[in-house]
Amino acid sequence: MKTIITTSNAPAPIGPYNQAILKGNMLYTSGQIAIDPKTGNLVTDDIKTETKQVMENLKAILTEAKMTFENVLKTTIFISDMHNFAAINEVYSGYFNEATAPARETVEVANLPKFVNVEISVIASF
Repeated sequence: MKTIITTSNAPAPIGPYNQAILKGNMLYTSGQIAIDPKTGNLVTDDIKTETKQVMENLKAILTEAKMTFENVLKTTIFISDMHNFAAINEVYSGYFNEATAPARETVEVANLPKFVNVEISVIASF
């Protein structure tokens, strides 16, 4: 059986999916973009601010599942411009201990939902 994880501290889904699914001890989040859950507005002032909002949305989901970034095993990062990689990585790295950081891939794509610049999902475990 799977458990649906949902919190008002992260943006509501904008399609037929849930914020996260917990199956056993494994958590699978949907990709998060920079929507401020309080206002519903996109936070795209600059790539660092956008990435911070994405990471805060993921943090809210992890918290709802009684996890932290230390529980994250793998991340997937989709970006619209590989030239933003260093700035995204600078913000992203602030959420992880380098010695125990998760596995990840970063992929440049043509477009993302709502034409944002970055989307990140995680897989975590107790």
